[in-house]
Amino acid sequence: MIFDRAARREFAQAAAGISVVLLAILTSSQLIRLLKEAAGGRIAPEAVASMLGFSALNFMPILLSLTLFVSVLLSLSRAYRDSEMVVWFSCGRPLTDWLRPVLKFALPIVLAIAVLSSFLSPWANQSRAEYKQKLSARSELSQISPGVFRETKKGERVFFVEAMADDASQVANVFLASMQEGQLGVVMSNSGHQEIAENGDRFIVLERGRRYEVEPGTPQFKVMEFERYRVRVENASVEPTESSPRGLPIHELIQDSSNKARGELLWRIGMPVSALILALLAIPLSYVNPRAGRSANMLIAVLIYAIYSNLISVAQAWVAQGKLSFWIGVWAVHAMMLLPLIFLFYRRIAINMPWQRKQS
Repeated sequence: MIFDRAARREFAQAAAGISVVLLAILTSSQLIRLLKEAAGGRIAPEAVASMLGFSALNFMPILLSLTLFVSVLLSLSRAYRDSEMVVWFSCGRPLTDWLRPVLKFALPIVLAIAVLSSFLSPWANQSRAEYKQKLSARSELSQISPGVFRETKKGERVFFVEAMADDASQVANVFLASMQEGQLGVVMSNSGHQEIAENGDRFIVLERGRRYEVEPGTPQFKVMEFERYRVRVENASVEPTESSPRGLPIHELIQDSSNKARGELLWRIGMPVSALILALLAIPLSYVNPRAGRSANMLIAVLIYAIYSNLISVAQAWVAQGKLSFWIGVWAVHAMMLLPLIFLFYRRIAINMPWQRKQS
């Protein structure tokens, strides 16, 4: 039908603009947070792009769900404001006739949300954890950023390098503080370079500097000048990545009977189901009374979305804590949201029916 194609085209145009705006907002906020961590030396600067990609895959199901809800809501609200719905009801067409084009538009997006929440988001969570583990296992020197104080060995050693070559082979203006046998040692040098021993050990060779040794709590200290001073650079021990339900594939998650796995499974099932229910809720929520203002329905829609999202999170937390049965939590929240859906459809149809009979 021409009507179905026109409606889906308008939904798609609204969804394209909304998704771009939401993606820009979420991506920029994540990028700012990652850049702040990189500037503080908590993650490597070269890891920012990878971490941003993993984060984008993680929040994509929520973004698509919100995009679907808002696009249907805005498109039908525009039809009310432009009096297109008056013509629609005058032709004897009920509000339920909008279910078909909305479902045709929503089902592919709901399928994409299901794929993302079931497969791609868990893969992104697991890959992000493994990547962070690999970064933390690099050598101490490779973790240092120029101009930033960097703690290694759980705070037992602090590095500061003012300048560094691209391959980290040469460093300039080095500050090194370390605790050894209860004594604080501080080394300062104008320059240095990397050196690899025959057995494969890495060293930073500092040139023309000073070393200060002091025992905390006492006024005694030693000052030594050196031409060359070698500091062994250690590699962090690689610990196996702890398996989390958020990173498990869907088939492993189904086989896992723990409460945390049940809670994660409830969330993955709930994302596509909630997206479909929200798309249907947008049909009666889109009603706009020109005399009452244009933002009332949008405020109600935002409130309903927030309540729905929080209810899913609460159900997930209760299932993970063992306070709620999985088989109750998996349907209770969605059944609760079907009640306002049926009520709003009934109310809108009941309001329009007398008006249609009067016109006829």
